Amino acid sequence: MAIMSGWRGTKFALVVHPELGVLSQYQALLSKSGFTTVVARDLPTALLAITQHYFDVSIVSSQLSEAGDGWPLAGVLHLVFPGSYIGVLVPGADLLTLQSAINSGVQDVYEITQSPKSVVSAVVAAAKLAESKRPPSEGSVQ
Repeated sequence: MAIMSGWRGTKFALVVHPELGVLSQYQALLSKSGFTTVVARDLPTALLAITQHYFDVSIVSSQLSEAGDGWPLAGVLHLVFPGSYIGVLVPGADLLTLQSAINSGVQDVYEITQSPKSVVSAVVAAAKLAESKRPPSEGSVQ
């Protein structure tokens, strides 16, 4: 998985979660990690954001307005941004959850009870690792 920077080196993150307090925590933590962060509380807002930015990182709740409705969004993110990192917050990791993750192209599944700080730390570490493995772009000076 290659993390590509948005226009002019700006890195964008999308966080989709129904709770405003959780969104605020993720936004603050990702901003401190160097991401311009866009937040959405529902599917329509998230889909609109997808049309406006290239997202290097996305963190999506599997439960937005109803159980499981975040998985299709994760799948859309994977199709639209195939080189980006996608993590999904879930209420419990079972076989169905893992199958949904595989089907949606999700890199990691996080227990919804995990602290935003630990999730962001893991996401940033995964993004940096992918960035270091990405081959230099053509025409770049080394």
